Amino acid sequence: MNKNFLKTLVLALVMLCPVLKGSADVDPNFYIFLCFGQSNMEGAARPEAQDMVSPGPRFLLMSAVDDEKSGRKMGEWCEALPPLCRPGNGLTPADYFGRTMIANLPENIRVGVIHVAIGGIRIEGFMPDSIKNYAENVAPGWMKGMLKAYNDNPYERLVTLARKAQQDGVIKGILMHQGCSNTGEPDWADKVKNVYDNLLGDLNLVPEQVPLLAGEVVQANGKGVCIGMNKQIQALPETIHTAHVVSSDDCTNGPDNLHFDAAGYRELGARYADKMLNLLGYESKRPTYIYKGLEVPADAKVAETTFPGNEFPKVDKEGRAYFSISAPEAKDVKVDICSKKYDMKRDSKGNWMAVTDPLPVGFHYYFILVDGVSTVDPATDTFFGCHRQAGGIEIPEGPEGNYYRPQEGVPQGQVRSLYYYSKSAGSFRHAMVYTPAEYEKGKKKYPVLYLQHGMGEDETGWSKQGHMQHIMDNAIHEGRAVPMIVVMESGDIRAPFGRGMSHADYGASFYPVLLNDLIPYIEANFRVKADRENRAMAGLSWGGKQTFDIVLNNLDKFAWMGTFSAAIFGVDVKNAYNGIFSRPDEFNEKIHYFSMSCGTEENFGTERMVNTLREAGINVEFKVSEGTAHEWLTWRRGLNEFIPNIFKKK
Repeated sequence: MNKNFLKTLVLALVMLCPVLKGSADVDPNFYIFLCFGQSNMEGAARPEAQDMVSPGPRFLLMSAVDDEKSGRKMGEWCEALPPLCRPGNGLTPADYFGRTMIANLPENIRVGVIHVAIGGIRIEGFMPDSIKNYAENVAPGWMKGMLKAYNDNPYERLVTLARKAQQDGVIKGILMHQGCSNTGEPDWADKVKNVYDNLLGDLNLVPEQVPLLAGEVVQANGKGVCIGMNKQIQALPETIHTAHVVSSDDCTNGPDNLHFDAAGYRELGARYADKMLNLLGYESKRPTYIYKGLEVPADAKVAETTFPGNEFPKVDKEGRAYFSISAPEAKDVKVDICSKKYDMKRDSKGNWMAVTDPLPVGFHYYFILVDGVSTVDPATDTFFGCHRQAGGIEIPEGPEGNYYRPQEGVPQGQVRSLYYYSKSAGSFRHAMVYTPAEYEKGKKKYPVLYLQHGMGEDETGWSKQGHMQHIMDNAIHEGRAVPMIVVMESGDIRAPFGRGMSHADYGASFYPVLLNDLIPYIEANFRVKADRENRAMAGLSWGGKQTFDIVLNNLDKFAWMGTFSAAIFGVDVKNAYNGIFSRPDEFNEKIHYFSMSCGTEENFGTERMVNTLREAGINVEFKVSEGTAHEWLTWRRGLNEFIPNIFKKK
């Protein structure tokens, strides 16, 4: 073998050894990304407290300049905390690009960024063949200092550091945010391709393995200073087949309509990560603050329970409800309605939104769960239900619901709030009293309906949730019901069952209050007919049970009764209530009208109870609300069908 050849071979192997050693040190799980552009990549928003929380050792920055204050050295890896670009800069898309990446990648994968950007720089400032002329002859005076930080050649600085980084990890992508300074120039995409191709060539990269991600500029709801550039950015993949566009839609901006604000940078950066993760074969499950707000159809109308001045909740024509709440510091927000919890999505401003499935018509309670804590929607009226204050929303019926709506030309009665003293309870108590529209005009006396709510609700339920007053006004005006007074009390069933409390005891404390205190108070302070023929009682759910307990044990005081979805279970018809059901003739003589109703979608055994009573000879009318469950629409319908049948001569 030729000695010169052997000498050359040995020398080559010796020279190759450092390369092989360096290659062995490259970590394939260290993903490196190059970031370049102008002011929005440089960072124009002041970081906030949440942005200065350490991302940990998996997100690193190779500083492109020295920073004495932070102790950073050019070309050395350090913790990726703002500012990523140069001293004095702010939050950039790269900040939350990296944070979102490590939140979704396997824990053995690190992310590093190299960040070179200059506010206002044209794309020519990154083109190898143009940068010298640009720095010397084109760049404005105020840019000179920024260029000097990169030795007047930001492209070369980016490449130099990238080569050094390749000794530690693998370049996986290039992030660009540039364009404002080149807005409207038809050859911009070709110039971007020039920069991209040069980076690939100088770093020995394969385009299919190193995609280019280009972010749109500020939109500002159509008022962005450079918004016209977005059409060119959107077309960039036509020139560079491995380019991908990152939308800036709904990313918030500062007052100049040119730069994003901190929330906008967070959102945009996370969207860069979403795209990159997708290209790498990962699903982005980033924090919920990054989601864009939901689009609300034009037909959606503000719910009738919404406070004036608020835009949400809304209801569309399909019965879907749209909710929105501001909770910038929350990590997880849900809407709990109709036995289902809906995840709310956060926009860049900290506003959370959700849309439900189509909901049944009628009134529904709901709650907002903020990081697991149940609270009331501040944008809506509150209602007492579910043993506490709750939000409420009405999914409107069509014209068939006019019976519980105020109608033009119909005289309106009053719902009064009053306090009275109960000797039985040893305290003042609260009641609501409806008087018909004609009550104030004469000296006429009226019959009285004592109307009870259900478990977990209170004396305001029938007027607020049930629209009792409108049902009464309309029925009286139409001549379907006689004018009457309606009295509503708490019934002592607002709180849940207490410890050791039996079903028989729950709400029973109200019975002496009604009989010994409330009825005498009403008869002493209102013009009422004070005899059993002019007293009726009705109630929904547990209020229906209270109606059974009070009326059937006091037939000398009531002549009319009704229940709506009554909580009547396991009644011994032969022996209950002093055996009154075993004496049907007596019952039918004393109770002039008895009605029980329920919804077709609830399972409270009402129909079974009715059939049992009928078999015993009891006259009881059975009413059914089609398509409704244990809810206020069922009870509105029940009341509307009950009141025309009471206080009528036999």
